[in-house]
Amino acid sequence: MNKKKKIAFLFPGQGAQYPGMAKDFIQEFSAARLTFEEADDLLGRSISSLILNGPDIELTETINSQTAIFIVSIAILRVIKELYEIEPYVCAGLSLGEYSAITAAEWLPFREAISLVQSRAQFMNEACKHKEGTMAVIMGLEPAIVEKFVKEINLPNDLWVANYNCPGQVVISGTKKGIDAGCAAAKEHQAKRVLPLNVSGAFHSGLMKQAKDKLTPFIQKTPFVKGASRLVMNVPGNFVDSIEKLRHNLIEQVTDPVRWQQGIEEMEKESIDLYIEIGPGKTLAGMNRKIGVKAPTLSIEKVENLKDFHESNIN
Repeated sequence: MNKKKKIAFLFPGQGAQYPGMAKDFIQEFSAARLTFEEADDLLGRSISSLILNGPDIELTETINSQTAIFIVSIAILRVIKELYEIEPYVCAGLSLGEYSAITAAEWLPFREAISLVQSRAQFMNEACKHKEGTMAVIMGLEPAIVEKFVKEINLPNDLWVANYNCPGQVVISGTKKGIDAGCAAAKEHQAKRVLPLNVSGAFHSGLMKQAKDKLTPFIQKTPFVKGASRLVMNVPGNFVDSIEKLRHNLIEQVTDPVRWQQGIEEMEKESIDLYIEIGPGKTLAGMNRKIGVKAPTLSIEKVENLKDFHESNIN
């Protein structure tokens, strides 16, 4: 493996989960199987059974889906690193995926990371039940237009901009009242599509403040170290090089918008040679296409996807 090549590891967030994730990796690679066993031991419950067998309705619950996606992403990551002895130049993850990225970049070991992810999932789940909320994706409008009408609607406790995913795709978050008003405004501004999201809460909004407050002391006491790879974080949508800023950004990310597009654009300035999406789904590869990255993006969620990596010009 040519270690001078700049490789970016990308990790998916909540919503990518499905029963049977990484089943083929577990069957074929001991590194994946041992990761699942380690997760069960650390959590004191058989989350591996839920990941592999469902039911889907239980797996989709915030308290389970976040931890499940993290485990699957790290299991696949360990297989990739064992097979190819690859070290990423930079790591990034979408929302929950940021914790996978921090682990992959070696800023936090799996044992400590899974505990932090489980706490985050629990507190966000509680916040969802405390005050109901939802999200919607707006397609075909510039971010500035969405920001403007969110401000003009003037429902400061009901509506926020939550995600800047890629060109023409901005997500709003809030109460049902706020989302209804935001969707109506988007249609008035000639949005191409407005799609309500099937989520259990208003993530990356002020409705998550309770979760943010509860998670803060856990993040503050977590023993991060300066890792082997660089990090690009959702907040601020750029490279982050200090543990102090990492802590701050993880805390703010609970209520602040995810600046995914901005983060990928910052990576592009570093002339990345290959992006590898690790974990369930191919959402991030799709976003990369819309952002217009120059390098190829490979999505590794099945064992069969490894041949694409093996045949890439990085090998």
